[in-house]
Amino acid sequence: MEQQQLKRDLKNRHVQLIAIGGTIGTGLFLGAGKAIALAGPSIILAYLIVGTALFFVMRALGELLLSNTGYTSFTDFATEYIGPWAGYITGWTYWFCWIMTAMADIIAVGVYTRYWFAIPQWVPAIGCLVLLLALNLLTVKLFGELEFWFALIKVITIVALIIIGLIMLVAGFQTSAGPVSIENLWVHNGMFPNGVYGFFMAFQMVVFAFVGVELVGISAAETANPQKNIPSAINKIPFRILLFYVGALFVILCINPWYEMSAASSPFVQVFTLAGIPIAAGIINFVVLTSAASAGNSGLFSTSRMLYNLGRHQQAAPAFAKLNKNSVPSHALVVSAIVVSVGALLSKLMPENAFNLVTTISAICFIWVWSIIIICHLIYQRKNRALHKASSFKAPFTPIINYVILAFFAFLLIIMLISEATRTALLLTPIWFLILFIVYRTKRGL
Repeated sequence: MEQQQLKRDLKNRHVQLIAIGGTIGTGLFLGAGKAIALAGPSIILAYLIVGTALFFVMRALGELLLSNTGYTSFTDFATEYIGPWAGYITGWTYWFCWIMTAMADIIAVGVYTRYWFAIPQWVPAIGCLVLLLALNLLTVKLFGELEFWFALIKVITIVALIIIGLIMLVAGFQTSAGPVSIENLWVHNGMFPNGVYGFFMAFQMVVFAFVGVELVGISAAETANPQKNIPSAINKIPFRILLFYVGALFVILCINPWYEMSAASSPFVQVFTLAGIPIAAGIINFVVLTSAASAGNSGLFSTSRMLYNLGRHQQAAPAFAKLNKNSVPSHALVVSAIVVSVGALLSKLMPENAFNLVTTISAICFIWVWSIIIICHLIYQRKNRALHKASSFKAPFTPIINYVILAFFAFLLIIMLISEATRTALLLTPIWFLILFIVYRTKRGL
């Protein structure tokens, strides 16, 4: 019987906007509030540092994916270059990463909804999840269309925010906290108001803000022209970081001093509330709500495709490799959605801490995945020198930059160990890897 295959129904505009959707999500729209409270204006530098590191990760991922058209995700080259155990652990860890991220996204939907309605956070969280599952069960083309429009809303909003902010800056607009001024970046106890310690402590949420940047790699198997579309999407990442992260945060911090921002809500909404424009604040709240739904949509897509891939390689139940009549891995989708629904339970049991818990675990697991990509690229260069030399999308500054990034990731884990807010999650996360390793060894009968 012929093996079922995913359809290559994602066009260039879909891939481009999926890449944008992956780099603009809940971590920026909601998590930036906590990051600003910790680092102050220096948060802009933190985003630049992490964004630069992840651009090099993406260049390595792009070269690896294009070196073999048979690769459907990074678990394929993890298996080839490191070993079957690495493919197994990385595949399941990536699924777990996005499960945690999708939990954070539906928790955020509940937080944003409370801006208008005094209802329990878990209610809109579950409603959003059910709707996204129903839409994802249809076709991959519909997923691409959803992400296209979701991401377009994000882009228009951030560009509008930057334009409005610059107009307010030039006009010397007054908020309840004082004049809109570039001096707000340094006059309130400097760029590093909480010192280097506060700057470093913000890195966990900054890392989470970038999760999903590698989603373009997962969509490779359903991309109509990967040789053209993947390099195009990856090479636009630096521009997106400068515009959507640095540009937006620069404007926000000029409009209102950093200490006016609450860690518990979106700075994008707060900035218009503090500026005395409640209608605009309501509109922005709607946009960040759709952003959370978009990120949750990406989460369901990626977790289902990873389970599909694990099923194809006999690393998960064979049922996960089955596609419905629309060529969508429906079994994998439904199971992923059921696990993500635990996020709604967490928002009910621990509404104040659920978001921080799942984002920390997600960030740690993503660091593992990104590290595997870098390690595979190092091995690929050593084993396939001719292929690397002939690559049309060669990663720059290798292999030195690979070692620099791995050292940076190790540094991030040390920061999370030092921070009381993230230490528990860091110490608990290795249990996941231990369970996976035990299951893998048991399955192999070793």
